[in-house]
Amino acid sequence: MPTTLITNIASLVTNDPSQGDGSPIGLLTDAAVVLDGENVAWVGPAAKAPAADTTYDAENRAVIPGFVDSHSHLVFAGDRTQEFNARMSGRSYSAGGIRTTVAATRAASDEELEANVVRYLAEALRQGTTTFETKSGYGLTTEHEARALRIASAHTDEVTYLGAHIVSPDYAEDPAAYVELVTGEMLDACAPHARWIDVFCEKGAFDGDQARAILTAGKAKGLHPRIHANQLSYGPGVQLAVELDAASADHCTHLTDADVDALAQGDTVATLLPGAEFSTRAEWPDARRLLDAGATVALSTDCNPGSSFTSSVPFCIALAVRDMGMTPDEAIWSATAGGAAALRRDDVGRIAVGARADLALLDAPSHVHLAYRPGVPLVTRVWRRGEPVA
Repeated sequence: MPTTLITNIASLVTNDPSQGDGSPIGLLTDAAVVLDGENVAWVGPAAKAPAADTTYDAENRAVIPGFVDSHSHLVFAGDRTQEFNARMSGRSYSAGGIRTTVAATRAASDEELEANVVRYLAEALRQGTTTFETKSGYGLTTEHEARALRIASAHTDEVTYLGAHIVSPDYAEDPAAYVELVTGEMLDACAPHARWIDVFCEKGAFDGDQARAILTAGKAKGLHPRIHANQLSYGPGVQLAVELDAASADHCTHLTDADVDALAQGDTVATLLPGAEFSTRAEWPDARRLLDAGATVALSTDCNPGSSFTSSVPFCIALAVRDMGMTPDEAIWSATAGGAAALRRDDVGRIAVGARADLALLDAPSHVHLAYRPGVPLVTRVWRRGEPVA
């Protein structure tokens, strides 16, 4: 592949503190980047940029790392429009929540499920997402969970086995038997297609002992833990995540001081999902509290048909700045480098020599506009692995 010089960049978020202003986002002004194949070859002031085979003029606009969306649920069928409409209209709704999506997903063909995945990935890519994680969790049988992971793994390396999303309706009267299935036959079928294992540790889903058994079984099969933790209530999820060295504890809405301290002192990333709070009118996670304690924070979409049907990381950035106490710098870092940390990756989420050449050009002079101009489609060009893709 020819080398490409992207020059005349008004502001460049590198997430390299050795660059530019020395802040965590390593902000460079009047900057340039050289792409060589799939990787970044040079970063610095435009006036010192080396020659390249081709040149792209950023026209005094901002460039940021491609977003790293480390939490999504894209293998599903149907939607839950009625449920959302009822919730926003102040009416109770008892159509079954996740179970509604499970029924639709089981009934869908492989082709229908894959078409949905491709559609939502393209939608996310247009908005600057170049790395994403996605989960199973809407099949809840061995056959359907393995099918979901096979479909997902054709489109990303960051695939998560979430057989423990809820207790399958088929095992409503015997949750222990379902845990046995999730940690046995289902795990055996799903592990070859996944990198991660996840569990929804919450009242009405899986308790701490069940979650520990599920994650421990996954680790024994070579899958690394992540966990839905403390979304709806206080509980053991965050402490369990840190104990088991989970890459991330996701949601983190209801935290004790001990939970915050554990996240600050461990390697587990607190992944915040403001789309879920927006769509359910729930209490916002307190990002400020986590950041001030020294915890590593990621921002992600939680794209799913029930509680956060958005693929837009820019929308989540705007929510985090407006309602969760984050600064624009903290939010852009959390949606890029933070997401990479939640996937234990150092090749994405930053613009530095040797990193993967994943970048987004904004139709704005600064990344601050992502929060300053909410809802405006500011991402105007995307490079993934050095290729212009959107």
